[in-house]
Amino acid sequence: MIETSLKLFDEYGYHGVTVHEIVEQSGTSKGGFYHHFKSKDELLYVIHDYFISYVLLKANETIKTYSSPTDKLHNIIQSFVKAFDLYKPHITVFYQESKYLLPHHLESIDQKRDRYRDIILEVIQEGIDFGEFRKELSVSITGMSIIGMINWTYKWYKADGEKTIEEITCYFCDIIFHAIWTEEAKRNPAYEAYHC
Repeated sequence: MIETSLKLFDEYGYHGVTVHEIVEQSGTSKGGFYHHFKSKDELLYVIHDYFISYVLLKANETIKTYSSPTDKLHNIIQSFVKAFDLYKPHITVFYQESKYLLPHHLESIDQKRDRYRDIILEVIQEGIDFGEFRKELSVSITGMSIIGMINWTYKWYKADGEKTIEEITCYFCDIIFHAIWTEEAKRNPAYEAYHC
């Protein structure tokens, strides 16, 4: 039902699709639909929640696993970019239809998005404190620039495109780290793998 909904929402928009059309095209029933979702609104929320929950989970795992700010930020970027390969239809619907989320659903999504942003900002601040990232950088502008740059991937990424998602991740990391690393961090042999 979710996969069918994603295709229909992407093609016709949230308000252009009925529950009847979702169950008809997915080969299920209205009873089956309402067994899983209280309403079409809740279905939209679940679609949105897939993506943000995935990247937030990965970010939380990363900050518990790695010690250096560079390694933390690299793995956060890696899972963030990977999400556009795993959840591209979800993310497309997220950006196109999020205005239709009910207030309590929107609040839940916003809380997760805010926490994800805060993790990135905390890692950048940690990198500055550790002397790995340039101290003259604005933490908030740097963090929002990274998020904004990667977010735009949903507009142009194609799974069968010229570059794999791993190669795209490498480009992002190369651009980002060469912009924020100190000269000392650039020469650190531990970070050779983060150069394309």
